[in-house]
Amino acid sequence: MVEALRSGRASRVVIASGSERTEGLRSVLAEAERQRVSVEHVDRRELDAVAGDDHQGVVAFVTPPRELDERELRDRTWTPDALVVVLDGMTDPQNFGACARSAEAAGAELLLARHRRAAPFTAAAVRASAGALLHLPVARVHNLVRALESLQDRGFTTVGLDQRAQATIHDAAPGRPLALVVGAEGEGISRLVRERCDLLVSIPMPGRTASLNASAALSVALFGFALRPRTEPRTEPSTRLESPAELAVGFEPTT
Repeated sequence: MVEALRSGRASRVVIASGSERTEGLRSVLAEAERQRVSVEHVDRRELDAVAGDDHQGVVAFVTPPRELDERELRDRTWTPDALVVVLDGMTDPQNFGACARSAEAAGAELLLARHRRAAPFTAAAVRASAGALLHLPVARVHNLVRALESLQDRGFTTVGLDQRAQATIHDAAPGRPLALVVGAEGEGISRLVRERCDLLVSIPMPGRTASLNASAALSVALFGFALRPRTEPRTEPSTRLESPAELAVGFEPTT
């Protein structure tokens, strides 16, 4: 919730009457005051009607950033050590949000996904991202293979996570800029996207568990590849105009 307020995209905070004044809630109220965001107290049933029951008595109304299109992706200026996370066929909003959270924490400059067969930008996704989707630019394209080709033309190394790959994240040492591709759970990266990648790597798993979920696998790969000094500060997306309608997002007060 605090991250949502700090993003500058929250218009108001709604709190269920009678909510316990925890340390987390006090932090929310203090940040709302700093950001000059209005705070309303309503009956819990009214809050449930707006946000469902997926909240802990606190809901923020946020305006999501406008997603970038193919032209904006093509014309974007990248830093020399740019990191882009590419989601291939990920349709679950919780996974989408969790991947965004890991990507933003690792310093990614962009999250790239398809228009079709991809999770939408929803309140559930924003909640799962702990507010990261309010900071991290998202681009959607109709043709992911063509988008990867465009990134390669700009000097990106494209690396796909594939548990069938012989090379592991410990063997490979890709350069920057880097586009890291993760597929949907169970299906993995699609054939055409896999063929377009410069390199395929797997995650060694000596235990009995056969696989990780998509967001966990991405986190492992990100921090195996991505923790290198940045040469320039990340550029913020200049897309505050023409934003989609507000989302009512129930956060944990401490996030």
